[in-house]
Amino acid sequence: MGTASGARNPVDERQVREANNIFYQAMQSLDLARMENAWWHEDWALCLHPGWELIVGWEKIWESWASIFRSTVQLQVSTSQPRVCVVGNVGWVSCTEQVTSMMETDFMTARVEATNIFVRQKGRWRMVHHHTTPLPDRVMSGITHSVQ
Repeated sequence: MGTASGARNPVDERQVREANNIFYQAMQSLDLARMENAWWHEDWALCLHPGWELIVGWEKIWESWASIFRSTVQLQVSTSQPRVCVVGNVGWVSCTEQVTSMMETDFMTARVEATNIFVRQKGRWRMVHHHTTPLPDRVMSGITHSVQ
């Protein structure tokens, strides 16, 4: 992938990939402070969790992550097939997520396609849009007894 002019900038691509990794590390850590650090706190930021309505604005996005983190005991996310593109001060990563969420009494596993958009301000890349779409072959599992 590259820039609009066709010239690739490996430094920008690496930095966007790192910003993407910071986001997923924050998600897996269930740590709101880390999630706050991954995002620009803008009224126009957007987030679409699987099965949710579109969330507009950092405050509502923060509330969504707080709700997810409160109800989740453990969250494991692995990504595959990342495609990074950078055009000026905007970069995005498209990838497939394999997500396993463990709550107190059940768990869910899903495969989703994600697009994460980052904006560079003051030399720093942070997320402004996280969009996920469940894949048709996703596996959803729930149990009502302890998971070992």
